[in-house]
Amino acid sequence: MSYTNSHFADLVYHQAEKYGQRQELLYRDESGNRETVSWNSFAEKVRLTSQAMIEYGIEVRENIGIYAPNMPQCFYTNFGAFGIRAAEVSMYATSSPEQIRYIVEDASIRLLFVGEQLQYNNAWKVKKETDVLKHLVIFDDNVVRHPEDKTSVYFNEFIRLGDHAHAEVNVKIRRNEALKSDIAMILYTSGTTGESKGVIITHENMLEVMRIHDIRLPMINDRDVSMCFLPLTHIFEKAWSCLCISQGISIAINHDPKKIQQILPEVRPTLMCNVPRFWEKVYAGVQEKIEHSPGFMKKILKHAVHTGRRYILEYRNKNIKAPAWLAFKFHFYDKTAFTLLKKVVGLDRGRLFPVAGAPLADHMAEFLLSVNMPIMCGYGLTETSATVCCYPNENYVIGSIGAIMPDIEVRIDKSNNEILVKGKTVTPGYYNKPEETAKAFTEDGFFRTGDAGRLEGDTLYFLERIKDLFKTSNGKYIAPQAIELSMSGNAYIEQCVVIADTYKFVSALIVPDFGNLENYARKKDIPFDSRKELTGKEEIIRFYQSIIEDCQKKFASYEKIKRFTLLAEPFTMAKGEITDTLKLRRPVIARNYAGQIEEMYK
Repeated sequence: MSYTNSHFADLVYHQAEKYGQRQELLYRDESGNRETVSWNSFAEKVRLTSQAMIEYGIEVRENIGIYAPNMPQCFYTNFGAFGIRAAEVSMYATSSPEQIRYIVEDASIRLLFVGEQLQYNNAWKVKKETDVLKHLVIFDDNVVRHPEDKTSVYFNEFIRLGDHAHAEVNVKIRRNEALKSDIAMILYTSGTTGESKGVIITHENMLEVMRIHDIRLPMINDRDVSMCFLPLTHIFEKAWSCLCISQGISIAINHDPKKIQQILPEVRPTLMCNVPRFWEKVYAGVQEKIEHSPGFMKKILKHAVHTGRRYILEYRNKNIKAPAWLAFKFHFYDKTAFTLLKKVVGLDRGRLFPVAGAPLADHMAEFLLSVNMPIMCGYGLTETSATVCCYPNENYVIGSIGAIMPDIEVRIDKSNNEILVKGKTVTPGYYNKPEETAKAFTEDGFFRTGDAGRLEGDTLYFLERIKDLFKTSNGKYIAPQAIELSMSGNAYIEQCVVIADTYKFVSALIVPDFGNLENYARKKDIPFDSRKELTGKEEIIRFYQSIIEDCQKKFASYEKIKRFTLLAEPFTMAKGEITDTLKLRRPVIARNYAGQIEEMYK
């Protein structure tokens, strides 16, 4: 193992002493050229960033902001702030000026680092509207500044400003005085309901995250390459990237999420954390490939999946030696069919793919594991500095969200089945919100997750998000996530939102996967001129009725979707219907589609 327990103020410097010119960061520049950054260069950029922050007058325990897509400069700024005992506040690259202004004013951010033109334009608007924000530093040299802007500087100019002995001495003093109790970062929740809250994460929280993951994940090492795909504002990616740095693992930075299918085959990462939505797409794509294969090939592929399921889930997972004939067949398929399937998405070198952020449907988890895709399901929150539990290396249980992490306490509230968590990874509270902090904890210090679950030994099962639980007008309780999850992975469903609260029965708003649906319509000679016309066709509605019925076999009658509306447009962040972490904002969707919902209950 290459793990180091250095305080984050010193971490990058210690790793540079160990690894020197070895590559740490990989990325594409503005022209699309592949670039690498060595550990020595990484440490030098962090040093210069810290010194420039000193030059700008950033004080101990002051907050600085980063508003950018994933870029190498995010890492320099992040660790540059740690080096002077400042706290870093990340903001999603898709955030609106209103959201940025709220965070800037709540966290008193004087210095804000921005990524590209969109972020600069929004930040410039905020700077003109508030007295709090004083300086902008721009990562992308191609950004065109506003004609009135006389104060903003580009990052490469910024880091030169502190390159002198006085700033260097001050940075060394602060690094030597760094405490575990210092705030490392403040991450603002997406806010599916109510006002966004700033979650405080201390260096002690993060150092404990590094320690317990080192115990749980002995298989990762400094020869791995991790794909940084999720936004670095997301606690999952933030904590995982910090773990990679503490382990000496190279990080490939994916700048544009839309280009991930192009980037993955180029990088071929061995590690990548991701949310279920990514794996739903992979699952649907592979299933489509199998179903449309010629008869003989289709039969072989299905037999390969069946073989993989038996070998991996019935033997390898239980640490039982498989029969020789089964082991032979599995290894044959692993080198042929499974490798070909994984090569298509650039994951053929994969050794570990943690997945969290929302539940992954059981049938998808089983399928992916059966084709030897090394996913590891888990569960965590921003407030718990990510992982509370995850699959162990052996004897994981599909349907669960994993085994509790070392030295984390979990119990279930008997009154409502709420998952309660206690440990050194749990936040001390919400920034500037003492009342919200008090409400979030029990009297004996357990954090209230807001999620219902059940605990069997040290294995945790997710039941539902308590706030999302619906009660129909007939008094029946409905867990919408479970119903929506049953639809996930279907090749013809892109998004599904269940409606039931206070209504007589369950209904749903469904966004079709139009690529597959349009192909289906052409094969069936169903004419259409637009997506709106297509979703209104009687044949298409009957087609979706059969899909929904098939997906709902395991549900009780009162839980089943009785009526649905096919939408011609997806739910989007721009309309406020989903968060930056792809969670549904149910109240917003209910308002935006009030007419369609009312029509279903006439």
